[in-house]
Order: sequence, then C-alpha cells, then structure tokens
Amino acid sequence: MSMMRWEPFPELMSLRQAMDRIMEDSFMRPGRQAEGLAPAVDMFQTADEVIVKISVPGVKAEHLDVHVAGDGLTVKGVRTEHQDVKREDYYYQEQRYGAFTRYINLPAGLATEKAEADLQDGVLTLTIPKSEETKPKTIKVKEVKPAESSRKLLPKAKK
Repeated sequence: MSMMRWEPFPELMSLRQAMDRIMEDSFMRPGRQAEGLAPAVDMFQTADEVIVKISVPGVKAEHLDVHVAGDGLTVKGVRTEHQDVKREDYYYQEQRYGAFTRYINLPAGLATEKAEADLQDGVLTLTIPKSEETKPKTIKVKEVKPAESSRKLLPKAKK
C-alpha cells in the first residue's frame, strides 16, 4: 500500500467557494428572500413620472397588494400552484409558488397619492407622477439689446 501526501488546500478552496456562494445567495442578490424568489423589478423615470415594472407572471390582480409609504414601495403577492397536477406527476418543478414580498426604495419628490397600478401580461406597472417641485423646468432666455445691456452694466456717470 502506497501513501499519498494529503493536500488540504484544494478542499479548503472548494469550501471557501461554497461559503462565498451561500453568502452571495443569502445576502447580496437583490430580490432573494426566505419565502421565495421575489419578482424582478425595473424602475426608470420620464420627465413627468417614475415608472416601476415588476414581473409577476401567473399572479392575478386580486392576489397583489401594493403599498406606497414615505419613500418606499412594498409589493406583496401570492403565486398559486396548479391544482390540477399531482406532485408525483411532475418531471420538473422549478417555478416557485407561494407568497412573496418586494420592497423598493423610491426617489424623493414623488406625488405618491396619485400613483396608479396596472397588471398586463404578467407585468405590474406602477406609474408615480413627480411632484411639481421636482419636475424639470424650462426657463425662457430673453435677449437683451446691446444698448440696454450697456446701460445696465455700466455705472452711472457722476456729474
């Protein structure tokens, strides 16, 4: 029987990689929560409003709960499992079912009391208008004639 030298570092590296993956899955990936996979979110702005699009395939409007409070948006919902398929009849079951919650920080300066929500083709779209104070404003530039500008800029001559 021959003896082999034991090298602990390859096993330690794989253990470290496994721990990194566990930490990344648990804490660093947005939307990942204990009760299931939270829906993906896109948020962008136009000149007049902020649009939030949330992917909720298979979720009915009556199973969604949307709350805006302060600078945060909370979306809760339930994705129900197909009742007509028995568990033992599945070959694969990768979709997640059950309750989910997603909290999104909103930018300041929104008129949240005027927010609207629509559900179409598995995408929940929230439209939140910007308040008048935060909307971009255009300032009209007036052209001043040279004679007028020189009178305004030059000090008055003393007599």
